[in-house]
Amino acid sequence: MSLPFYQRHHEHYDRAYRHKALQSTVSQYQKETKSKSAVYAQGSTAYARGSAAYRHASASDFSLDSSAAYSHSSSAAYSHGSSAYDLESAGYSYGSTAYDHSAARSKRSAAYSLDSEALSKSSAAYSHGSESINKLAAAYRLGSEAYSLGLKDSNLMIEDQSYKMSPKAKRAKQNLVSEDKENEATDYSVPIFTGREVSISGITDTEEERIKESAAYVAKRNLFATGEGVSVSKVAKSTSEEKHHEKKSRKIAIRESAERVALKKTLEETQAFHKKLNQDKLLHAPEFVIEPRSHTIWEKQNVKFHCSVAGWPAPRVTWYKNNVPINVQTHPGKYIIESRYGLHSLEISTCDFDDTAQYRASAMNVKGEISAYASLVVKRYKGEIDASLLHAGTVSMPLGFGVTPHGYASRFEISFVDKFDVAFGREGETMSLGCTVVISPDIKRFKPDIEWYRNGVLITPSKWVQMHWSGERASLTLTHANKEDEGLYTLRVVMGDYYEEYSNYVFVRDADAEIPGAPGAPLDVQCLDANKDYVIVSWKQPAVDGGNPILGYFIDRCEVGTTHWTQCNETPVKFARFPVTGLIEGRSYIFRVRAVNKAGVSLPSRVSEPVAALDPADRARLRSHPSAPWTGQIIVTEEEPAEGVVPGPPTDLQVIEATKNYVVLSWKPPGQRGHEGIMYFVEKCIAGTEDWQRVNTEIPVKSPRFAVFDLAEGKSYCFRVRCCNSAGIGEPSEPTEATVVDDKLDIPKAPGRIMPTRNTDTSVVVTWTEPPDAKELVGYYIESSVVGSGRWEPCNNNPVKGTRFICHGLVNGEKYIFRVRAVNAAGLSEFSQDSEPIEVQAAIGGGLLHGVCPELSGKAGGLTDRTTSWEGMHESSQPIFDTDALLKCNAKFNRDTLRSSSDKLGSTGDNNTREMVKDAVTSAPQKVAAKQASKSQPRDLLTLEKVTKKKDTAAPSPPYDIMVLESVRDSMVLGWKQPKVTGGTEITGYYVNYREVVDGVPGKWMEANIKAISERAYRIQNLKENMVYQFQVAAANLAGVGTPSLPSQPFKCEEWTIAVPGPPHDVTYTEVRKDSLVLLWKQPVYTGRSPIAGYYVDMKETEAKEEHWRSVNEKPLQKKFLKIGGLKEGVSYVFRVRATNQAGVGKPSDVTDPVVAETRPGTKEMVVDVDDNGVISLKFECDQMSPDSKFVWSKNYEPIEDDSRLNIDTKGGKSKATFKDLGEDDLGIYSCVVTDTDGVSASHTIDEEEMKRLLALSHERKFPTVPLASELAVEILEKGEVRFWLQAEKLSGNAKANFVFNDKEIFNGEKYKMKVDQKTGLVEMIMDKLEDKDEGTYTFQLQDGKATNQSSLVLIGDVFKKLQDEADFQRKEWHRKQGPHFVDKLGWEVTDDCNVMLKCKVANIKKETHIVWYKDDREIMVDEEHDFKDGVCTLLISEFSKKDAGTYEVILKDDRGKDSSELKLKDTAFADLMNEVCRRIALSATDLKIQSTAEGIRLYSYVTYYVEDLRVGWVHNDTQIRFTDRVKTGVTGEQIWLQINEPTPQDKGKYTMELFDGKTGHKKTVDLSGRAFDEAFAEFQRLKQAAIAEKNRARVLGGLPDVVTIQEGKALNLSCTVWGDPTPEVSWLKNEKSFVSDANCILKFESGKNVSFTISTVSTLDSGKYSIVVKNKYGTETSDVTVIVISVSGQTDTVQGHDQNNITVSKKKKTTTASKRKEGEKKDFIKPHVEEIIATEETPDPNEIPPVETEKDTKSNQRAAKMTDGKAAVAEMVPQSTESLARQGKKPLEKKP
Repeated sequence: MSLPFYQRHHEHYDRAYRHKALQSTVSQYQKETKSKSAVYAQGSTAYARGSAAYRHASASDFSLDSSAAYSHSSSAAYSHGSSAYDLESAGYSYGSTAYDHSAARSKRSAAYSLDSEALSKSSAAYSHGSESINKLAAAYRLGSEAYSLGLKDSNLMIEDQSYKMSPKAKRAKQNLVSEDKENEATDYSVPIFTGREVSISGITDTEEERIKESAAYVAKRNLFATGEGVSVSKVAKSTSEEKHHEKKSRKIAIRESAERVALKKTLEETQAFHKKLNQDKLLHAPEFVIEPRSHTIWEKQNVKFHCSVAGWPAPRVTWYKNNVPINVQTHPGKYIIESRYGLHSLEISTCDFDDTAQYRASAMNVKGEISAYASLVVKRYKGEIDASLLHAGTVSMPLGFGVTPHGYASRFEISFVDKFDVAFGREGETMSLGCTVVISPDIKRFKPDIEWYRNGVLITPSKWVQMHWSGERASLTLTHANKEDEGLYTLRVVMGDYYEEYSNYVFVRDADAEIPGAPGAPLDVQCLDANKDYVIVSWKQPAVDGGNPILGYFIDRCEVGTTHWTQCNETPVKFARFPVTGLIEGRSYIFRVRAVNKAGVSLPSRVSEPVAALDPADRARLRSHPSAPWTGQIIVTEEEPAEGVVPGPPTDLQVIEATKNYVVLSWKPPGQRGHEGIMYFVEKCIAGTEDWQRVNTEIPVKSPRFAVFDLAEGKSYCFRVRCCNSAGIGEPSEPTEATVVDDKLDIPKAPGRIMPTRNTDTSVVVTWTEPPDAKELVGYYIESSVVGSGRWEPCNNNPVKGTRFICHGLVNGEKYIFRVRAVNAAGLSEFSQDSEPIEVQAAIGGGLLHGVCPELSGKAGGLTDRTTSWEGMHESSQPIFDTDALLKCNAKFNRDTLRSSSDKLGSTGDNNTREMVKDAVTSAPQKVAAKQASKSQPRDLLTLEKVTKKKDTAAPSPPYDIMVLESVRDSMVLGWKQPKVTGGTEITGYYVNYREVVDGVPGKWMEANIKAISERAYRIQNLKENMVYQFQVAAANLAGVGTPSLPSQPFKCEEWTIAVPGPPHDVTYTEVRKDSLVLLWKQPVYTGRSPIAGYYVDMKETEAKEEHWRSVNEKPLQKKFLKIGGLKEGVSYVFRVRATNQAGVGKPSDVTDPVVAETRPGTKEMVVDVDDNGVISLKFECDQMSPDSKFVWSKNYEPIEDDSRLNIDTKGGKSKATFKDLGEDDLGIYSCVVTDTDGVSASHTIDEEEMKRLLALSHERKFPTVPLASELAVEILEKGEVRFWLQAEKLSGNAKANFVFNDKEIFNGEKYKMKVDQKTGLVEMIMDKLEDKDEGTYTFQLQDGKATNQSSLVLIGDVFKKLQDEADFQRKEWHRKQGPHFVDKLGWEVTDDCNVMLKCKVANIKKETHIVWYKDDREIMVDEEHDFKDGVCTLLISEFSKKDAGTYEVILKDDRGKDSSELKLKDTAFADLMNEVCRRIALSATDLKIQSTAEGIRLYSYVTYYVEDLRVGWVHNDTQIRFTDRVKTGVTGEQIWLQINEPTPQDKGKYTMELFDGKTGHKKTVDLSGRAFDEAFAEFQRLKQAAIAEKNRARVLGGLPDVVTIQEGKALNLSCTVWGDPTPEVSWLKNEKSFVSDANCILKFESGKNVSFTISTVSTLDSGKYSIVVKNKYGTETSDVTVIVISVSGQTDTVQGHDQNNITVSKKKKTTTASKRKEGEKKDFIKPHVEEIIATEETPDPNEIPPVETEKDTKSNQRAAKMTDGKAAVAEMVPQSTESLARQGKKPLEKKP
């Protein structure tokens, strides 16, 4: 069955669907739902319309009652059935069945109607309607059965009915039209289903079903829409009803009645059944009844997860591992997934450590999805094996048990028997390689894994390679050998965590050419850079050219699935790469290559792997797989196609390859291209011209790659590319630089001097030097020739990449010469010079002079078998081995710490009985150095010549310190130290001899190895158990084999059984400095009974005793190196290392040679460098190199093998390690050692922080930026101009700037004034005015050579508005300043006199400039013109107070204009000013003084002037004074006082006056105590008595004038008032003489205060000076009046004292007594014209005598004035206190002088 649409791209989810036995309930449900939903969505309308047609037809012959009854039942049937069926269309399985049944019944009904020939058209119409009813009843009946299965509940039915059906579908309208209204619009509506959980329509199983469903729907729709077979006639209507007539037979009527009864019964039964539905069986989301539980198991055991899920429809369960779906098909036999009756299980067979993960079971149906999680932990067994487990029936034994070196099966041995030798084959032949594998002991439960490798790459079965494992023998068959199959083949047998290998070489020669003299077939055809219509095909040139030079190559292509080959090039191409164009997008192709020379064309090469012509992005998507299943949610995003968008120009156009025949262009698609695909046109022109020609004139290319042919060799061309789509052709890209049509890659030069050395009886090792300036070398071809034959034969047919190769298949005893040629894509180099002749013989013992090379061995991760020899090794298959490999017992190594099988070395079948340990540290750096040097530069030929001259070299000195690293029953592992003298060249190998020692007597020396070993560790096998042996070692170099070492100590060959590990070995030191060094060592060969847990490093001074050893580290080290610091300069140290495991610390290693902590002269450290292109590299220099010195780079003190991360370049005494892409994988310690020197080395640590720093610096160098001193800023100039500017720290003369506004470049012009100053780095742009359209983003882009930078400024919104307002303001200010103007606006200051001065500073004034002051728009009159001295205008306001608040304005004006400045002194501004005024007033206050008064003591201080805003407070002895009638405060004028009436001793103390100005307080203090108080109190008593006396003394209050003039004969009457306490005595004087009353002169004194003086008739004798004297005990006062009598004869008038007609009164100054005058003088401190301000309200004293004023206005006084002679009689005023005046609200009068 087909998969659902959402799973067709993810077939791995539901492969189980393809097996019928695995179809779950939900699978069946989904299948039926998807097909049914489409059927009913289309068909239900047809049923409904058929029902309506039936009602319409049957109504014509029925009565109204019967018609109504039938209509009710049938419409009920329709409505109920339609609703039920509508819900069923949401996705259940019986819709199609209903359709089939109804169709069958329709046929029967139609047949019945046809049998009745007498039926009219009406009966036919009824038959058709009845047929519809039959369909509906059958559909509903079957739908009810489906419903009874528990698929829907009644509530959901009601809910979904309205939700899924369109409104018109539910109306009971006539949907059938008559024939005469055939063309009118029908009220017909198709139900629309919008399901929340309804499956998407169209998800059917096959296309055939969809076609059937569509046909059925169309047929039904046409049937009911046309009304075919139904005849309806309309008759006249009555007023009450409309009648329809249709002829029916009795048989039809009876049948209709029976069907109606049956349908009604069915409906009743269905309704009754719905009431009994079980709610638990309705739709609900999945839920886990039993969740899977987690497990922890041993390796190789099986595990099974179980879960149980409830839900309806039955959920589908999917299993995941770490959120990735488990695909059973991709892991056959690994996973078993079962689902039975709601119980789901996942079984995992033979679990390994990789199965440790989190597993998830996901259950899903239409209602939702739920997941449950469980974890699986797979443990590896590390302890002893329980023997009972080996026989367990159900539990699989962990494979690791059988192979652990310390467990039960540690005695298992893997050996190879009947091994394959070096093999020679021919192209097209079938070759077979095989080995018999012996595993001892043989346990059937443990099966080995067999793996085959070619040149270190794992081989997988294919049509070219077949593998077989019989249980004993492993074989590999090359069904059709090709030269690509040539290489080193390795068989790896894996037992758990350990493995054993065997390797040998396979040669494949060319097949016989079809044409004599034709070249050999090319090889290794590959497809590179595949795209939509383009691919690059590359190959390797053959070694055999047939005796004639190869002229070129033909490339053929074939579309996958066909057998038709098409030649891609018309003329042969010499370059071994060729771009093939014209491919069809989406199709796959294979390619082959044929070589051609003069003789003819070669056989075709092996075909390439198929390649699809696809966009790389599409190819990547196809390769990727989803990581999660469908979640039930499908999101489809549809984008409107961008019509009419012409694509932009391509970018990054460049020439990626240029040869004599073609040029390959590469570019990137444009960013602007719309949503449709684009194609390209390529144009070319000769450099220096603009004559562009289109290359692909007919068909545009689809790929962003293109090969241009037909170019003239030697000429220079430029290229450009245009994009095109349906909208048109876009603008061209930037042209490329001029490209010369010529081969950029030159044919390499010939390799250097060839040196053959002996190897075996049939092989010779050939070494050579890399050709100078070689680029992109593919490898080398080696040829050999028997001396004198003149015939050359190829030694290899697949190029080797190293500079060393073992030539096999030679004849023993013959002399051969050799030559080598290099290969790259450009071609084959010339042959090197012929080598010296060499006789083919085995290199044995000391006879090996030139046959030992350091590259003969390397670390393979384990030990080779006993019979492994070292013949047949080829540089092409040799990796550079790790220096820190660990020696393991029985040749079994932990796979986690080992390299792949490519690290293993092979043999040619020589049956040696010894085995080498390939794991020492000495030669590995040499091998690394050789590889690194070969990459960086060719070997110096002069150096080689020096090496080969024996006079410049000597044999090395003997090795020393031989020790046993491991011992077992029949073998021992030896270790030793390198000779101290190497003989001027590097050590090429070692020879080990051994002898038996029986009872102390040594036997004969025997050779342990025939072939030199390059490591300083070696396993000697086939020894005798419990036998004692001695060993000696000799070193060899190019000069020969040195003197053997002294015999070692006797060692017994017995199996070590100690639990602790053996000694580490090969302990060396490097990077010696004055205070530190780095110590390196290798892991012990014998690890004890448990794995190594770490290492301890011990040190002591060389001369110190053994007890002075101390550990450097407290905790065991996991790594095998340590930087030891804290050394003393000049002190010699020795070191050793101990290994530890669970059992304890093992035996220490041998002690290192003494080393002195010193930094040698000329020592240089490693330098990290980042060049201008951002390339990060480590540099190290050495000026102490010898001719043989090499730079050896290491990471974490392990030689760098992986050159994919690092490029090493060495020239002379400088070496550089360049990182290709520095990342987290490159973190570590990088060290460099220079060989053949006195320990020259250095290191540099790259940690995460250093990496971030280097990457940041690299990015800065790679993409340099122009450093900015300041970012882009904006400022407003004086005239309102806007200046944008930035400043770079430094600019060259070539620097330029681009100015961009809102992504559009702007240029210098009328609006913008731009300037770039390279000297100062200033870049600026000035705009005259900022308008609204200038809102946006401004960007300055700088480019100075390669460096770029930009800075942007966003001016939008409030920021722009503010800047615009500021510019407008500044422009107005500039215009304002062209006339008189204010520099400083109007302000205020308070003078020292506490006056307020308004001031402003003006500029640009002249003599005619006027200044006018205003307050509240009223001009202030100023007495004098202002002279504008110093440009300052002032207005002084004295005694500033609230009345002065307001708005002040000053205006400057002349003929040039005017300017104004306004100052508001209101509210807050006025309050601030008053605070300052109050502060100044408070500061002007004088010190407090003490004054005594008649009322008490007064404390006072004077201020400049007083204002009400100044708050005054008084404090007595730190307590605030509460004011009363006795203690009060007030202000009189400028005096602020505190009055203490009637002081008492309690009033003594310290008094403080506090003045608060609104912000701060000011204090004045006086001490009123002691003498000060006594003196003041005494003075108060005195003044008080004086005041009493003054108050009660006798006095004349008023009434008497100064002068009285009267005519003779008149009557004179004077009166006055006197006062005194006690009542004074009154007497009169006339002319200073006593005067008494008589008849003419009557004197009266009444009521103690009224005094009168009466002369009834005056005469001239009465003229004179009269004085009234009043006297009591407090004093006497006299008042004088002068009477002048004028003689007038004959007239006598009686005149009263107040008759103004006769009396002239003149006032006179009153006189007072001396005491009075004195008291008046004491009151002179009271200043006149000042009102008193009293702080407290006081009630007047009732005993106080009110003062009496002069009665100036009384009539009597007026009359008296007339009677006097120019004098007026006035009453003297009694002096009163200031206090009483204040109470009366009057001012005290100042005495006139």
